[in-house]
Amino acid sequence: MNEVKRKRQRKEDKEASSNDDEANSMEGENSPSRERKDLKGAITSLMLLDEQEKCDQEEENKVSGEEMQLFETNHKERAKTMGEYYSNFQACYEEIRETEQTKRRKSRAIGGAVALSVASNGLASEGSKETKQGSSGGQGQQRRIWVKDREKAWWDDCNRPEFPEVEFKKAFRMSKSTFDMICEDLNSVIAKEDTALRSAIPVRQRVAVCIWRLATGEPLRLVSKRFGLGISTCHKLVLEVCLAIRNVLMPKYLQWPDDDGLSKLKNEFESISDIPNVVGSMYTTHIPIIAPKISVAAYFNKRHTERNQKTSYSITLQGVVDPKGVFTDVCIGWPGSMPDDQVLEKSALYQRANGGLLKDMWIVGSSGYPLMDWILVPYIQQNLTWTQHAFNEKIGEIQTIVKDAFARLKGRWICLQKRTEVKLQDLPIVLGACCVLHNICEMRGEEMDPELKVELIDDEMIPEVALKSASSVKARDTIAHNLLHHRRAGTGFL
Repeated sequence: MNEVKRKRQRKEDKEASSNDDEANSMEGENSPSRERKDLKGAITSLMLLDEQEKCDQEEENKVSGEEMQLFETNHKERAKTMGEYYSNFQACYEEIRETEQTKRRKSRAIGGAVALSVASNGLASEGSKETKQGSSGGQGQQRRIWVKDREKAWWDDCNRPEFPEVEFKKAFRMSKSTFDMICEDLNSVIAKEDTALRSAIPVRQRVAVCIWRLATGEPLRLVSKRFGLGISTCHKLVLEVCLAIRNVLMPKYLQWPDDDGLSKLKNEFESISDIPNVVGSMYTTHIPIIAPKISVAAYFNKRHTERNQKTSYSITLQGVVDPKGVFTDVCIGWPGSMPDDQVLEKSALYQRANGGLLKDMWIVGSSGYPLMDWILVPYIQQNLTWTQHAFNEKIGEIQTIVKDAFARLKGRWICLQKRTEVKLQDLPIVLGACCVLHNICEMRGEEMDPELKVELIDDEMIPEVALKSASSVKARDTIAHNLLHHRRAGTGFL
């Protein structure tokens, strides 16, 4: 039995082994076919994905095309609507203009009829004398033009000889005699002749319009009402008279002194401060303006903006004065963003000084200017000595003269305190005229009303290069030493 079982077991093992071999052989035969099937499936999937992507792209292009077509349609409709609107607006405007022109023609016709009626009544009242001269009078008939009748009673009252001197000076910042002198000097330049159409504006009224505008800073519409003239006429008169003042009066009243004048200035300044060879005191102020249309950043005044918490634009006015506060040199119109030392380098005075005009002379400036061979400025470092303190005190006395002069300049001519309507390119002419008029008032002893006094506020910035001359450092130290040790310095610093 055992032998039979063993044989049967061997037979079963052989059959199982043969089955395994067959299975393995079949698996070997089916393996390449499976790989081919997997590869075909991957290729099919890629093709399906490409087709799906193409379909999506076509759908997206179709939607984009529809949106673009809709946008173009809406744009055309809007453009058409706006065109129709502007056409209607233009037609309405033309209709209104034609209506106004018709009204003007009717009013002129009525005015001409009234004028002719008055003229005929005047002729009729002449009697037989006009009848005899009728033929000759008809040949000499003059052309007429309609001119708006404006109220000018205020100026007519001011122009009367008996008008109070105090009131006249309050209005025009000067006495009648000074005003008459200015009119006489400008008469040959600004006088106009009468024409067949209208009478010319008198010289006194022309000058009065300009000076009133500079003195009060009033808008042109108010100046127009006060003098009975058109707004554009007042604007034109202000510029014409300011230009005449600059061309005619500036060479006479605002010029750098000659050698004799410089010697006199040295003596006067030395008697004030005990500093020798000083011929002027220099300062730079800012004049507010409306934001310009070009180069806005150049005219932006950062320091005034930060202090006033309001955006400010300005131009600069640099001036040198004598001991009486009369300007001997001015530099006008550089942008307000420039510091004092850069404005100085742009001035004609700087060029003349570098050419030797101010050799062995001093112009006293503030700490906003550099120390140079011809510019004397205070000590600015920390922990000053007594000698340096005493020197700064004397420099401050000279600087007070120019600051007071600028305060009187802005106090007399209030237009310098306001943002003016004058164009930027015309401002140097107007500011130059103000400086000349200031000099005339100072030279003729015209006292300023204390109520007009203003506080001068200008920020001084220490220049990047505060010392531009080694020899000037030694010269300043020598002056400071002499002031203290010759007992000429004050004790205000103690």
